[in-house]
Amino acid sequence: MTTPPAHDTRLERILGVPLAIDAMRQWPQSGEMINGRERIVEVESHFEGLRLAVGRRYACGDTLVVEWSTDYGDGRVYRNVTVAELRDGYAIRVTDYWGEPFEAPAWRESLADTLDMPPRGVWPAAEVLQDDDESPGESNSGPT
Repeated sequence: MTTPPAHDTRLERILGVPLAIDAMRQWPQSGEMINGRERIVEVESHFEGLRLAVGRRYACGDTLVVEWSTDYGDGRVYRNVTVAELRDGYAIRVTDYWGEPFEAPAWRESLADTLDMPPRGVWPAAEVLQDDDESPGESNSGPT
């Protein structure tokens, strides 16, 4: 097996594995699919000023799940989950889910506890997000 290329794309840095040349990226919320590593790179180039951090990565066989946070430059931190299918160590199909931030409704106060969200935990806070050209780092918990 040949040595995989360095993690050059934002998605590769998030996943911690390289993308296959024929990788597919799916976005169910917008109903889009981006086919091929080259097009994925082109789409990424349109998100200037983006900051992100990886909370944790889980690997189970040929499936990888990553929890991560991002700020698109407006100060709002989105919580995300990315699921990747792997083949020979390369991501071949990637599905991203983004959670837009929102305030919990008042009616749930008596039913819900406060979720512990330390700044460098599973859901990285705004102050620890890194500029797009920096590596989002290694996962901080769970097997990879």
